[in-house]
Amino acid sequence: MRAYVEHRLWERPGLTRLYYAGPMFRRERPQKGRYRQFYQIGAEVLGGDGAWIDFELLAMLRMLLDRCGIEGAELVLNSVGCPLDRPRYHAALRAALAEKLPAMCADCQRRAQTNPLRVLDCKVPADQPIIAGLPTIHEFLEENCRAHFAELRQLLEARGIAYRLDPRLVRGLDYYTSTAFEFLHGALGAQNALLGGGRYNGLAQSLGAPESAGGGIGFALGEDRFVLAMQAAAVARKIAPESRLAALLVPLTQAELAPALELAERLRRSGVRLDLAAPGRKLGKSLELAGKLGAAAAVIIGADEASSHHWQVKNLATGAQVKVADADLAAHLRALRN
Repeated sequence: MRAYVEHRLWERPGLTRLYYAGPMFRRERPQKGRYRQFYQIGAEVLGGDGAWIDFELLAMLRMLLDRCGIEGAELVLNSVGCPLDRPRYHAALRAALAEKLPAMCADCQRRAQTNPLRVLDCKVPADQPIIAGLPTIHEFLEENCRAHFAELRQLLEARGIAYRLDPRLVRGLDYYTSTAFEFLHGALGAQNALLGGGRYNGLAQSLGAPESAGGGIGFALGEDRFVLAMQAAAVARKIAPESRLAALLVPLTQAELAPALELAERLRRSGVRLDLAAPGRKLGKSLELAGKLGAAAAVIIGADEASSHHWQVKNLATGAQVKVADADLAAHLRALRN
């Protein structure tokens, strides 16, 4: 995030998508699949706060698990609220904990004063009955935060991506807002989180970026634990490296967002690399963005295209635009990319 702010990456066209991979060191004592030195992969989507961005990240992770043969991983989801509703929830938690804290662990007693939300993350068995009786943040979400979470859930359900709501799921750092998630896997024992992440609107601004820098969402994946899950699945698969961006999908209005997301998932599963423009932008601006991203084509998705499943494909090299049947679209885009 400091690199995003220092290099003013929000001035680049479209959303900024970044990833990292490398060795790190943890302070706490090691556990199964959690070594003192470990290797981590992470990815971030910066510059926007739409629920469709959260959906795209979660759909990508579900696709990654499928491609790596890791079956049975469970998506767990929550909203941790935003600065507008957090103070009321903190006050409610402190009030509910007031008489119970002396019976809880030392960490909970400390967290109740500094950030009571972190009490929900306690793993001490004796504290769980108390935590189960605490108020949930869903009772305190303000309107925009509630609508964002509801839209994300609708998108997941429309695409058949199963999830479980866990109102006790929080993230370990205080700058997280709204969406929080984990993928859990039984092969990892008691510490069963395979990967996790969440949204952090306002973090860039706290480091000096303007409001136009937008929000962000990301995840982190521990390679050691991921390998353990793959070994438990007894698979070893090769994932082909990605080449040039084949297309930018351009939903003309908000109404075409859902069919655009469905089309994006199908094309990605067939090996087509693509990106998605924010719905409702002027067509000229979206085509300009496609050129700046180096895409070979733009797939224009209006009401007629969404209902007929015949897609308008604009060749960005020649300017030619043709209508392509759904069954032929992946092959057509691969041909343009190559």
